[in-house]
Amino acid sequence: MPRIVWNLPGKNFFETGIDRGVLYPAIGSGVPWNGLTAVNERPSGGKAQGYYIDGLKYANVASAEEYEATIEAYTYPDEFAECDGSARVHSGFYATQQVRKQFGLSYRTKVGNEQNSEYGYRIHIVYNALAAPSDKDYGTLDDDVEALEFKWDITTLPGTMTGVKPTAHLVIDSRFTNPSALSDIEDILYGSVEDEPRLPTFAEMVTIFDTYAILSVTDNLDGTYTISGPDEAISFPTADTVEVTWPSVVAIDADTYSISSL
Repeated sequence: MPRIVWNLPGKNFFETGIDRGVLYPAIGSGVPWNGLTAVNERPSGGKAQGYYIDGLKYANVASAEEYEATIEAYTYPDEFAECDGSARVHSGFYATQQVRKQFGLSYRTKVGNEQNSEYGYRIHIVYNALAAPSDKDYGTLDDDVEALEFKWDITTLPGTMTGVKPTAHLVIDSRFTNPSALSDIEDILYGSVEDEPRLPTFAEMVTIFDTYAILSVTDNLDGTYTISGPDEAISFPTADTVEVTWPSVVAIDADTYSISSL
């Protein structure tokens, strides 16, 4: 195995910037969130709990983790009013302190390296979010006009996806995603000539990635599996041995491996 080499050209990645914010109301199509300035992710939970017997620590178990964040923006879509506890009584007439409705959210963060500040991007998709009441500090005008920045703390309700723990936050990395799969997902999130923008279901996300998977693993439901992929991923060292070399092959122990479509 080769020795570790640090700081190879093009391998020093960093994440910066946010754009393409989209709000997905509980009812209706997705709408652009113009004026979105930040989404500060701050997951809750995930803290380790130690267990002891006779003064010796025998287990260290992390609690469940949940997605929480603070949204910052100079403005927000009209459709967000009901998510912020405002109900429309008449045109231009609203009542506040109403029941807040859940919503979905997507946004992009840019990924760069020392050679290209826009090398790629990551699409974040948030499900079942609920905004908490936030402070709004209005001050008198003076010679220096400063725009008011809104902030909302949000919590989420996790959804279920086969093979992983419940979650409300999905991330798609353009650097490693099949271009056709990425295009299909963006058509759903941002809309297309035929369809309005909306949140994809977890099942849709998995189906899209499976459809364009370079390495495909199929359960034949009889105790056997069919693996197909490029020649460099699958080889036959002996007549009775199959060797699969791919990023989605993960060693569990000396005799057990996990292989998934990728």
